[in-house]
Amino acid sequence: MPSIASRSAAFEDLALPLFPSLYNHAFWLVRNEAEAEDLVQEALTKALRAFDSFKPSTNFKAWIFRILRNTFFTSRTGIAASRTIFIEDHPDVLHTHDAGPSPEETLIRLDNQAAIVTALEQLQPLLREVLLLCDVEEMKYKDIALILDVPIGTVMSRISRARQALRELIQPEFRGNQ
Repeated sequence: MPSIASRSAAFEDLALPLFPSLYNHAFWLVRNEAEAEDLVQEALTKALRAFDSFKPSTNFKAWIFRILRNTFFTSRTGIAASRTIFIEDHPDVLHTHDAGPSPEETLIRLDNQAAIVTALEQLQPLLREVLLLCDVEEMKYKDIALILDVPIGTVMSRISRARQALRELIQPEFRGNQ
């Protein structure tokens, strides 16, 4: 049986590269930086304790995302509502260069991002989650099916419905900006 130190090192090697993705997904679930950090920490603690049950021939990313998701559902009540995006929160886009976007283009881009975030927040949680796992985390359908504990056909159906719902929510917003 491996030592606690070697088991911990193996866990770190697998988990640390996934930290940004875990945090981003947790933030989408709870919509609060401190809560997202707490959720990730709690999920990582649970994953480390259960690391002996992880089968090395399987997908660690799917395994740990499932733990994150289950931790969210067992310790949180739901997903927060909308938030506003302020240009002051994005100092990197305020610096324009000779060939860079104009302030007007920057505001339009930020407004479009805000519209997408708002539309994502309006999606049913099941649709939002599958879309984030697929399109943001770039996970394979079979891994998403493992995380959500549903058949792969259900994953494909939800992704299709989520993308269609997102299009329907965004199109009126973008038509209004023209």
